[in-house]
Amino acid sequence: MIGRTLGLYLGSRFVKSVAVVFFTIFALIYMVTFVELLRRSSDSPNASAALMAWLAFLDTPMVAEQILPFVVLFGAMAAFINLTRKLELVVARAAGVSVWQFLAPPALAALGLGLVAIGVYNPLSATMKQHAEIAEARVLKNKLLANDTSMWIRQTSPVGQSILRASASTDSGLRLFNVSAYVFDKAGAFLERADADEADMVGGEWRLSHVVITAPGVAPRRADVYHLATNLLPSQVVQSFVSPESAPFWSLPRLVKDTEEAGLDAVGYRLRFQSLLALPALLAAMVLIAAAFSLKLSRMGGVGMQVLGGVGAGFVLYVARKLVSDLGAAGVLSAPVAAWSPAVVANMLGALTLLNREDG
Repeated sequence: MIGRTLGLYLGSRFVKSVAVVFFTIFALIYMVTFVELLRRSSDSPNASAALMAWLAFLDTPMVAEQILPFVVLFGAMAAFINLTRKLELVVARAAGVSVWQFLAPPALAALGLGLVAIGVYNPLSATMKQHAEIAEARVLKNKLLANDTSMWIRQTSPVGQSILRASASTDSGLRLFNVSAYVFDKAGAFLERADADEADMVGGEWRLSHVVITAPGVAPRRADVYHLATNLLPSQVVQSFVSPESAPFWSLPRLVKDTEEAGLDAVGYRLRFQSLLALPALLAAMVLIAAAFSLKLSRMGGVGMQVLGGVGAGFVLYVARKLVSDLGAAGVLSAPVAAWSPAVVANMLGALTLLNREDG
Protein backbone atom coordinates (compact mmCIF):
# COMPACT_ATOMS: atom_id res chain seq x y z
CA MET A 1 0.00 0.00 0.00
CA ILE A 2 1.08 3.58 -0.61
CA GLY A 3 2.75 5.24 2.38
CA ARG A 4 1.01 7.91 4.43
CA THR A 5 3.65 10.56 3.64
CA LEU A 6 3.50 9.98 -0.11
CA GLY A 7 -0.29 9.87 -0.05
CA LEU A 8 -0.53 13.18 1.80
CA TYR A 9 2.01 14.72 -0.58
CA LEU A 10 0.13 13.66 -3.70
CA GLY A 11 -3.20 14.72 -2.22
CA SER A 12 -1.88 18.13 -1.20
CA ARG A 13 -0.36 18.75 -4.63
CA PHE A 14 -3.70 17.92 -6.23
CA VAL A 15 -5.66 20.18 -3.88
CA LYS A 16 -3.24 23.09 -4.39
CA SER A 17 -3.45 22.73 -8.16
CA VAL A 18 -7.26 22.64 -8.09
CA ALA A 19 -7.32 25.68 -5.78
CA VAL A 20 -5.12 27.69 -8.17
CA VAL A 21 -7.33 26.84 -11.15
CA PHE A 22 -10.52 27.57 -9.19
CA PHE A 23 -9.47 31.00 -7.93
CA THR A 24 -8.12 31.93 -11.36
CA ILE A 25 -11.42 31.11 -13.03
CA PHE A 26 -13.31 32.70 -10.12
CA ALA A 27 -11.42 35.96 -10.69
CA LEU A 28 -12.18 35.89 -14.43
CA ILE A 29 -15.89 35.28 -13.80
CA TYR A 30 -15.92 38.07 -11.21
CA MET A 31 -14.42 40.59 -13.61
CA VAL A 32 -16.88 39.70 -16.38
CA THR A 33 -19.83 39.89 -13.94
CA PHE A 34 -18.61 43.22 -12.56
CA VAL A 35 -18.30 44.77 -16.02
CA GLU A 36 -21.77 43.50 -16.96
CA LEU A 37 -23.32 44.98 -13.80
CA LEU A 38 -21.60 48.30 -14.47
CA ARG A 39 -23.12 48.31 -17.94
CA ARG A 40 -26.61 47.49 -16.66
CA SER A 41 -26.42 50.10 -13.90
CA SER A 42 -25.11 52.93 -16.05
CA ASP A 43 -28.50 54.72 -15.96
CA SER A 44 -29.23 54.04 -12.27
CA PRO A 45 -28.21 56.92 -9.97
CA ASN A 46 -28.12 54.73 -6.82
CA ALA A 47 -25.73 52.17 -8.30
CA SER A 48 -22.17 52.96 -7.26
CA ALA A 49 -19.09 51.11 -8.44
CA ALA A 50 -18.47 49.75 -4.93
CA LEU A 51 -22.03 48.41 -4.71
CA MET A 52 -21.74 46.77 -8.14
CA ALA A 53 -18.46 45.20 -7.08
CA TRP A 54 -20.20 43.74 -4.01
CA LEU A 55 -23.12 42.43 -6.11
CA ALA A 56 -20.67 40.87 -8.55
CA PHE A 57 -18.99 39.10 -5.63
CA LEU A 58 -22.37 37.75 -4.49
CA ASP A 59 -23.21 36.53 -8.01
CA THR A 60 -19.88 34.87 -8.84
CA PRO A 61 -19.94 31.78 -6.54
CA MET A 62 -23.13 30.44 -8.15
CA VAL A 63 -21.60 30.73 -11.63
CA ALA A 64 -18.29 29.25 -10.49
CA GLU A 65 -20.12 26.23 -9.08
CA GLN A 66 -21.30 25.27 -12.55
CA ILE A 67 -17.73 24.82 -13.84
CA LEU A 68 -16.44 22.91 -10.79
CA PRO A 69 -16.00 19.60 -12.72
CA PHE A 70 -13.79 21.36 -15.28
CA VAL A 71 -11.82 22.98 -12.45
CA VAL A 72 -11.04 19.53 -11.04
CA LEU A 73 -10.19 18.21 -14.52
CA PHE A 74 -7.76 21.04 -15.32
CA GLY A 75 -6.31 21.04 -11.81
CA ALA A 76 -5.71 17.28 -11.88
CA MET A 77 -4.10 17.46 -15.31
CA ALA A 78 -1.80 20.27 -14.18
CA ALA A 79 -0.82 18.34 -11.05
CA PHE A 80 -0.13 15.07 -12.89
CA ILE A 81 1.83 16.75 -15.69
CA ASN A 82 3.94 18.62 -13.14
CA LEU A 83 4.60 15.47 -11.11
CA THR A 84 5.53 13.56 -14.27
CA ARG A 85 7.77 16.35 -15.55
CA LYS A 86 9.74 16.31 -12.29
CA LEU A 87 9.96 12.48 -12.49
CA GLU A 88 8.30 12.11 -9.09
CA LEU A 89 5.74 9.66 -10.41
CA VAL A 90 8.51 7.78 -12.24
CA VAL A 91 10.35 7.31 -8.95
CA ALA A 92 7.12 6.20 -7.28
CA ARG A 93 6.53 3.60 -9.98
CA ALA A 94 10.13 2.40 -9.69
CA ALA A 95 9.50 1.90 -5.96
CA GLY A 96 6.60 -0.42 -6.77
CA VAL A 97 3.70 2.04 -6.46
CA SER A 98 1.05 1.29 -9.08
CA VAL A 99 -1.01 3.90 -10.88
CA TRP A 100 -4.06 2.95 -8.81
CA GLN A 101 -2.18 3.57 -5.58
CA PHE A 102 -0.95 7.07 -6.41
CA LEU A 103 -4.34 7.95 -7.91
CA ALA A 104 -6.14 7.03 -4.68
CA PRO A 105 -5.19 10.23 -2.74
CA PRO A 106 -6.32 12.64 -5.52
CA ALA A 107 -9.52 10.63 -6.05
CA LEU A 108 -10.31 10.68 -2.33
CA ALA A 109 -9.54 14.41 -2.25
CA ALA A 110 -11.92 14.92 -5.18
CA LEU A 111 -14.64 13.03 -3.29
CA GLY A 112 -14.01 15.24 -0.28
CA LEU A 113 -14.18 18.38 -2.41
CA GLY A 114 -17.47 17.17 -3.82
CA LEU A 115 -18.93 16.66 -0.34
CA VAL A 116 -17.80 20.13 0.72
CA ALA A 117 -19.24 21.58 -2.48
CA ILE A 118 -22.72 20.16 -1.95
CA GLY A 119 -22.85 20.52 1.83
CA VAL A 120 -21.20 23.91 2.36
CA TYR A 121 -20.35 25.74 -0.85
CA ASN A 122 -23.70 25.21 -2.61
CA PRO A 123 -25.88 26.50 0.27
CA LEU A 124 -23.54 29.46 0.72
CA SER A 125 -23.51 30.37 -2.99
CA ALA A 126 -27.31 29.99 -3.20
CA THR A 127 -27.80 32.31 -0.22
CA MET A 128 -25.42 34.87 -1.71
CA LYS A 129 -27.26 34.68 -5.04
CA GLN A 130 -30.63 35.31 -3.36
CA HIS A 131 -29.24 38.35 -1.54
CA ALA A 132 -27.79 39.60 -4.82
CA GLU A 133 -31.17 39.31 -6.57
CA ILE A 134 -32.94 41.23 -3.81
CA ALA A 135 -30.29 43.95 -3.85
CA GLU A 136 -30.44 44.22 -7.64
CA ALA A 137 -34.23 44.57 -7.52
CA ARG A 138 -33.91 47.43 -5.04
CA VAL A 139 -31.03 49.26 -6.70
CA LEU A 140 -31.83 48.67 -10.36
CA LYS A 141 -35.48 49.64 -10.05
CA ASN A 142 -35.85 50.01 -13.78
CA LYS A 143 -34.65 46.43 -14.32
CA LEU A 144 -36.82 43.35 -13.84
CA LEU A 145 -35.66 39.99 -12.64
CA ALA A 146 -37.32 38.25 -15.54
CA ASN A 147 -37.10 34.62 -16.54
CA ASP A 148 -36.61 33.55 -20.14
CA THR A 149 -40.18 32.21 -20.27
CA SER A 150 -43.50 33.16 -18.73
CA MET A 151 -44.24 32.03 -15.19
CA TRP A 152 -47.45 30.24 -14.26
CA ILE A 153 -49.20 29.76 -10.91
CA ARG A 154 -52.22 27.52 -10.29
CA GLN A 155 -54.24 28.19 -7.14
CA THR A 156 -57.65 27.78 -5.53
CA SER A 157 -59.93 30.22 -3.73
CA PRO A 158 -63.42 30.15 -2.11
CA VAL A 159 -65.02 30.89 -5.50
CA GLY A 160 -63.05 28.30 -7.46
CA GLN A 161 -59.73 27.91 -9.21
CA SER A 162 -57.56 30.42 -11.03
CA ILE A 163 -54.38 30.46 -13.09
CA LEU A 164 -51.93 33.36 -13.13
CA ARG A 165 -49.39 34.07 -15.85
CA ALA A 166 -46.65 36.69 -15.47
CA SER A 167 -43.82 37.74 -17.74
CA ALA A 168 -41.51 38.97 -14.95
CA SER A 169 -41.22 39.15 -11.17
CA THR A 170 -39.36 40.71 -8.28
CA ASP A 171 -39.18 40.00 -4.54
CA SER A 172 -38.88 36.25 -5.27
CA GLY A 173 -42.27 36.11 -7.00
CA LEU A 174 -44.33 38.16 -4.52
CA ARG A 175 -44.63 40.97 -7.09
CA LEU A 176 -45.57 40.09 -10.67
CA PHE A 177 -45.57 42.15 -13.85
CA ASN A 178 -47.65 41.87 -17.03
CA VAL A 179 -50.11 39.56 -15.30
CA SER A 180 -53.06 37.64 -16.77
CA ALA A 181 -55.45 35.88 -14.35
CA TYR A 182 -57.86 33.22 -15.64
CA VAL A 183 -60.67 32.69 -13.11
CA PHE A 184 -62.89 29.56 -12.99
CA ASP A 185 -65.79 28.60 -10.75
CA LYS A 186 -65.93 25.52 -8.50
CA ALA A 187 -67.29 23.42 -11.37
CA GLY A 188 -64.39 24.40 -13.62
CA ALA A 189 -66.36 26.76 -15.89
CA PHE A 190 -64.54 29.87 -17.10
CA LEU A 191 -65.72 33.08 -15.42
CA GLU A 192 -63.45 35.92 -16.52
CA ARG A 193 -59.98 37.02 -17.37
CA ALA A 194 -58.13 39.91 -15.71
CA ASP A 195 -55.11 41.53 -17.37
CA ALA A 196 -53.03 43.83 -15.16
CA ASP A 197 -49.79 45.74 -15.27
CA GLU A 198 -48.66 44.25 -11.96
CA ALA A 199 -49.85 42.19 -9.00
CA ASP A 200 -48.76 42.08 -5.36
CA MET A 201 -49.45 39.32 -2.84
CA VAL A 202 -50.90 40.93 0.30
CA GLY A 203 -52.78 39.23 3.13
CA GLY A 204 -53.85 36.01 1.41
CA GLU A 205 -54.82 37.58 -1.91
CA TRP A 206 -53.38 38.96 -5.11
CA ARG A 207 -54.02 42.66 -5.67
CA LEU A 208 -53.91 43.41 -9.38
CA SER A 209 -53.40 47.04 -10.42
CA HIS A 210 -54.66 48.81 -13.56
CA VAL A 211 -56.82 45.90 -14.67
CA VAL A 212 -58.82 45.11 -17.79
CA ILE A 213 -61.52 42.50 -17.02
CA THR A 214 -62.96 40.38 -19.82
CA ALA A 215 -65.90 37.97 -19.35
CA PRO A 216 -67.95 35.93 -21.86
CA GLY A 217 -70.85 37.97 -23.31
CA VAL A 218 -69.83 41.15 -21.46
CA ALA A 219 -67.94 44.15 -22.75
CA PRO A 220 -64.43 44.56 -21.27
CA ARG A 221 -64.26 46.90 -18.30
CA ARG A 222 -61.45 48.60 -16.43
CA ALA A 223 -60.70 48.68 -12.72
CA ASP A 224 -57.97 50.24 -10.64
CA VAL A 225 -57.71 47.24 -8.31
CA TYR A 226 -58.80 43.61 -8.70
CA HIS A 227 -58.76 41.29 -5.66
CA LEU A 228 -58.09 37.61 -6.28
CA ALA A 229 -58.09 35.28 -3.26
CA THR A 230 -55.50 32.52 -3.04
CA ASN A 231 -54.80 29.48 -0.90
CA LEU A 232 -51.05 29.82 -1.36
CA LEU A 233 -48.77 31.05 1.38
CA PRO A 234 -46.06 33.59 0.56
CA SER A 235 -43.44 30.92 1.25
CA GLN A 236 -45.03 28.63 -1.36
CA VAL A 237 -45.03 31.41 -3.94
CA VAL A 238 -41.40 32.18 -3.23
CA GLN A 239 -40.49 28.50 -3.61
CA SER A 240 -42.34 28.23 -6.93
CA PHE A 241 -40.17 31.03 -8.33
CA VAL A 242 -36.88 29.65 -7.05
CA SER A 243 -35.09 27.98 -9.94
CA PRO A 244 -33.58 24.55 -9.20
CA GLU A 245 -30.07 25.85 -9.91
CA SER A 246 -30.35 28.59 -7.28
CA ALA A 247 -31.94 26.45 -4.55
CA PRO A 248 -29.71 25.40 -1.61
CA PHE A 249 -28.94 21.69 -1.39
CA TRP A 250 -30.46 21.25 2.08
CA SER A 251 -33.71 22.95 0.99
CA LEU A 252 -34.30 20.82 -2.11
CA PRO A 253 -36.23 17.94 -0.40
CA ARG A 254 -38.61 20.46 1.19
CA LEU A 255 -38.97 22.32 -2.11
CA VAL A 256 -39.92 19.07 -3.83
CA LYS A 257 -42.62 18.38 -1.25
CA ASP A 258 -44.03 21.93 -1.18
CA THR A 259 -43.97 22.27 -4.96
CA GLU A 260 -45.93 19.05 -5.44
CA GLU A 261 -48.44 20.10 -2.78
CA ALA A 262 -48.96 23.37 -4.65
CA GLY A 263 -49.81 21.41 -7.81
CA LEU A 264 -46.59 22.31 -9.65
CA ASP A 265 -44.02 20.14 -11.39
CA ALA A 266 -41.09 19.23 -9.11
CA VAL A 267 -38.98 17.32 -11.67
CA GLY A 268 -36.44 20.14 -11.85
CA TYR A 269 -35.86 20.12 -8.10
CA ARG A 270 -35.60 16.31 -8.02
CA LEU A 271 -33.06 16.34 -10.84
CA ARG A 272 -31.03 19.10 -9.20
CA PHE A 273 -30.96 17.19 -5.89
CA GLN A 274 -29.76 13.99 -7.54
CA SER A 275 -27.19 15.89 -9.63
CA LEU A 276 -25.68 17.40 -6.50
CA LEU A 277 -25.60 13.99 -4.83
CA ALA A 278 -23.71 12.64 -7.87
CA LEU A 279 -21.19 15.52 -7.89
CA PRO A 280 -18.50 13.77 -5.77
CA ALA A 281 -18.56 10.75 -8.10
CA LEU A 282 -18.33 13.07 -11.11
CA LEU A 283 -15.30 14.86 -9.64
CA ALA A 284 -13.62 11.50 -9.01
CA ALA A 285 -14.28 10.61 -12.66
CA MET A 286 -12.55 13.84 -13.68
CA VAL A 287 -9.44 12.67 -11.82
CA LEU A 288 -9.43 9.38 -13.76
CA ILE A 289 -9.95 11.19 -17.07
CA ALA A 290 -7.13 13.62 -16.25
CA ALA A 291 -4.81 10.73 -15.37
CA ALA A 292 -5.61 8.98 -18.65
CA PHE A 293 -4.33 12.00 -20.61
CA SER A 294 -1.48 13.32 -18.45
CA LEU A 295 0.69 10.45 -17.16
CA LYS A 296 2.89 10.24 -20.22
CA LEU A 297 6.52 11.36 -19.77
CA SER A 298 6.79 15.00 -20.86
CA ARG A 299 10.23 14.46 -22.40
CA MET A 300 8.62 12.07 -24.86
CA GLY A 301 6.70 15.02 -26.32
CA GLY A 302 3.04 15.42 -27.11
CA VAL A 303 2.11 17.30 -23.93
CA GLY A 304 -0.02 19.72 -25.94
CA MET A 305 -1.95 16.87 -27.52
CA GLN A 306 -2.46 15.30 -24.08
CA VAL A 307 -3.94 18.51 -22.73
CA LEU A 308 -6.10 18.91 -25.83
CA GLY A 309 -7.32 15.34 -25.48
CA GLY A 310 -8.24 15.87 -21.83
CA VAL A 311 -10.10 19.07 -22.66
CA GLY A 312 -11.93 17.30 -25.48
CA ALA A 313 -12.91 14.43 -23.19
CA GLY A 314 -14.21 16.89 -20.61
CA PHE A 315 -16.22 18.74 -23.25
CA VAL A 316 -17.76 15.50 -24.53
CA LEU A 317 -18.69 14.58 -20.95
CA TYR A 318 -20.28 18.01 -20.45
CA VAL A 319 -22.37 17.67 -23.61
CA ALA A 320 -23.44 14.15 -22.66
CA ARG A 321 -24.33 15.27 -19.15
CA LYS A 322 -26.36 18.19 -20.50
CA LEU A 323 -28.19 15.94 -22.95
CA VAL A 324 -29.06 13.36 -20.31
CA SER A 325 -30.13 16.14 -17.93
CA ASP A 326 -32.49 17.55 -20.57
CA LEU A 327 -33.97 14.09 -21.05
CA GLY A 328 -34.49 13.86 -17.31
CA ALA A 329 -36.12 17.31 -17.16
CA ALA A 330 -38.45 16.27 -19.99
CA GLY A 331 -39.50 13.15 -18.08
CA VAL A 332 -37.94 10.70 -20.55
CA LEU A 333 -35.50 9.46 -17.88
CA SER A 334 -35.98 9.30 -14.14
CA ALA A 335 -34.10 11.87 -12.06
CA PRO A 336 -31.64 9.37 -10.48
CA VAL A 337 -30.77 7.83 -13.86
CA ALA A 338 -30.32 11.22 -15.53
CA ALA A 339 -28.16 12.53 -12.69
CA TRP A 340 -25.99 9.50 -11.94
CA SER A 341 -25.46 7.91 -15.36
CA PRO A 342 -22.87 10.48 -16.62
CA ALA A 343 -20.76 10.10 -13.48
CA VAL A 344 -20.96 6.29 -13.51
CA VAL A 345 -20.15 6.02 -17.22
CA ALA A 346 -17.28 8.52 -16.92
CA ASN A 347 -15.74 6.55 -14.05
CA MET A 348 -16.03 3.31 -16.02
CA LEU A 349 -14.48 4.81 -19.17
CA GLY A 350 -11.67 6.46 -17.19
CA ALA A 351 -10.85 3.21 -15.40
CA LEU A 352 -11.01 1.27 -18.67
CA THR A 353 -8.60 3.68 -20.36
CA LEU A 354 -6.15 3.47 -17.47
CA LEU A 355 -6.37 -0.32 -17.41
CA ASN A 356 -5.59 -0.43 -21.10
CA ARG A 357 -2.64 1.98 -20.90
CA GLU A 358 -1.11 0.95 -17.59
CA ASP A 359 -2.01 -2.70 -17.09
CA GLY A 360 -2.83 -3.78 -20.62
